[in-house]
Amino acid sequence: MPKSNIHPSSIVEDGAKIGENVTIEPFAVVKKNVVLGNNVVIKSHAYIDGYTTIGDNTTIYPSASIGTKAQALRFNGEKTFVKIGKNCEIREFVTINSSLKANSEVILGDNCFIMAYSHIAHNSVLGNNVILSNNATLAGHVTIEDNAIIGGMTPIHQFARIGRFAFVGGLSRVTNDVLPYTIGAGIPYKLGGLNLVGLKRNGFSLDTRIELTKAFKLLYRTNLPLQEALNRIQNECKPIPEIEHWLKFCRESKRGLIGLQSNLRGSDIDFGFLEEDEEAIVN
Repeated sequence: MPKSNIHPSSIVEDGAKIGENVTIEPFAVVKKNVVLGNNVVIKSHAYIDGYTTIGDNTTIYPSASIGTKAQALRFNGEKTFVKIGKNCEIREFVTINSSLKANSEVILGDNCFIMAYSHIAHNSVLGNNVILSNNATLAGHVTIEDNAIIGGMTPIHQFARIGRFAFVGGLSRVTNDVLPYTIGAGIPYKLGGLNLVGLKRNGFSLDTRIELTKAFKLLYRTNLPLQEALNRIQNECKPIPEIEHWLKFCRESKRGLIGLQSNLRGSDIDFGFLEEDEEAIVN
């Protein structure tokens, strides 16, 4: 493979590990604990700090800042990590902070597209094929599952989760968990139903879409208590992987399911809001 192309005006500290065929453009900064995979491109004025690993074929655009310390008052200089997968695009002025508490991680999966001015805070985890549109902002401890899309100018509250293949519209405010395979938007956030366009584009069968429609209606179009709705979904829907994931996502929720707070009564699942983590200041 060809050697890396590192511009002499860039700053690459001793100790940084640089893969094959890496391009580092003028005035970029790569600090000593950074690891760059093969074919990575670091464009002009990008700043890569901390214990940050960037996977093969990923491009970091001008003025992005990655791996700087967590924006939390109780960060005490612990060794924490940022891990970015393969084939990602991190666009202009994106900020990705390092994590909070020793040996914890911020993780981005493969094929993520993080558009300009987006922010990813400490302890957040993004799956594969995630898209953050311009100015999407994630507070600490946010989880976004595979193939989810977040619209522009949308903040996600700390500890909230976005399910796989969910589509969150722009100019929304997300304070609770957004169910997989759904579409919604707004302040307050309103679910429009299943993300049928996204499901079709990604090859979900008609049978799968029918079962997910049943699950959605049982959960959101009845007045059943949450636990009863989940039991009916388990008993009345086919046990396909998507339904199993839907049920697991619901049962593991800590912040509550968005748009469903009125159904919490009668549930034996604790969906109470987490107390604010003193070490996880909302960014």
